[in-house]
Amino acid sequence: MTIITPIHRRILLATNRRYHSKRLSFPVRKTPRRLQASLASVQETYAPPPPSSAPLQHQFPTPQTSTGTSTYPVPERRRRRWDDLPIVTPLSRYQEMIKSGTLRSDEHQRTIVEKLQALHDQLRDYKQPPVTEIVVRTPSFLQRLFGSQAEPLPDSPLDLPKGLYLYGDVGTGKTMLMDLFYQTLPPNITRKSRVHFHAFMIDVFKRLHAFKATNPPGDDPVLPIARDLAKEATVVCFDEFQVTDIAVAMILRRLLECMLKFGVVFVLTSNRHPTQLYKNGIQRSSFVPAIDLLMREFDVTDLDSGTDYRKMPRALSNVYFHPLTPEHSTEINKVFDALTAHDGPVVQDKQIEIWGRRLKIPESSDNIAKFTFAELCGKPLSAADYLEVTKQFGTVFVLDVPKLDLGQKDLARRFITFIDACYENHTKLFVTSEVPIYKIFSDDTSSIQQKQDKTDHMRSVMDDLGISDQQIGTTSIFTGEEEVFAFARACSRLIQMGTKEWAMTAGHEDKHAMIL
Repeated sequence: MTIITPIHRRILLATNRRYHSKRLSFPVRKTPRRLQASLASVQETYAPPPPSSAPLQHQFPTPQTSTGTSTYPVPERRRRRWDDLPIVTPLSRYQEMIKSGTLRSDEHQRTIVEKLQALHDQLRDYKQPPVTEIVVRTPSFLQRLFGSQAEPLPDSPLDLPKGLYLYGDVGTGKTMLMDLFYQTLPPNITRKSRVHFHAFMIDVFKRLHAFKATNPPGDDPVLPIARDLAKEATVVCFDEFQVTDIAVAMILRRLLECMLKFGVVFVLTSNRHPTQLYKNGIQRSSFVPAIDLLMREFDVTDLDSGTDYRKMPRALSNVYFHPLTPEHSTEINKVFDALTAHDGPVVQDKQIEIWGRRLKIPESSDNIAKFTFAELCGKPLSAADYLEVTKQFGTVFVLDVPKLDLGQKDLARRFITFIDACYENHTKLFVTSEVPIYKIFSDDTSSIQQKQDKTDHMRSVMDDLGISDQQIGTTSIFTGEEEVFAFARACSRLIQMGTKEWAMTAGHEDKHAMIL
């Protein structure tokens, strides 16, 4: 029997602890005293290597000055401030387009561009004053009787640049000049709007409807609407400024006057001189103050230089098919299938929302829509519907367009409205029709009496637009001056939309590509 004394127990415990610590390799925690001892032992034994005489392979030379001290160059700024960048102006862009061959040199057109340049220079130093809140009050009986305002307007800014009113016939480059000015606005103009006048008035009437729904009867809606519009845009560019409706005529003067008082700068393009707007319209005397406002507050400039850019020879693109035959139907369906193959799945009866209601699109992909003429114009659709369709879909197919007669005047008006919407939104259009698309409104050419009934006004309009009887024929569907002009303009636009230049650039994201 072995007797384990206390000394033996201590020896065994020490042996076991050393054995297990070696097997498990536990790190030994160093105390500050032990750490100092370790550092001292390293410092005593360490000797740095001798310096190498060969330079390092990746060693970069250090710049030396005349005194031998090294200097480090200041790094270049990678980004400049926006006000340091060269500003693109209407005149410089116009000169670039002439140099590249996009435009032809035209002395009269250059004079117009110089006016746009002068306005551009004024806008560089212009700052719209803060738009004050208007307290809407119900006008008294005398105010409603004599038309005085319930709330006085502020004074116009002293440095408010004078707006431009550019007018001229179709083909004088109005849209191109408008885009040229809008795309080169100074960078300090951050709130701006370029809109077709028809679309602008649709938005105004939406606001009127919303105001009347939330305010007591008799409250003045024009001032708060003008205030909101002035807050949204310092510069407003209206394309195709025209007045054909009594509702527009009644509201337009006060709306423009209020927005001018709030410091908004306007650039307008129109087919008519201000004195010719709303000619022979109902209660035109109520619109005369608006004409006076345009003549007083705008620089009215005629764009007609004697050159119609749409008369220049252009190759036609194969986007219109006639007559209505099975072969043409098969051909256009092949085009539709080819374009939609890379544009998302084709769906039936897609619905889009317009003014709180839904409009059904019979067949469409992401960016392409297809209608029959009956589906597009046989229903009571408005300009707002056509503008929304052409805004959402860059390419539209319209099939089975018939030759229209006097009994289909409503269909003809809707189709003209649709063409105007396509032109404004730069939409690519494919059509199958019973007769050449430019002649769907024309009368039967075998009728001698109808040939003789063409009015002097019709001849004048067709001459101005550069189109002839052989291209579009004559029509008895439209009788009034505005109707005749809209008809002739639609035919002119259909001709332009059938060119290769239009087909190559239309339907893209840039809805305002500069095309004459």
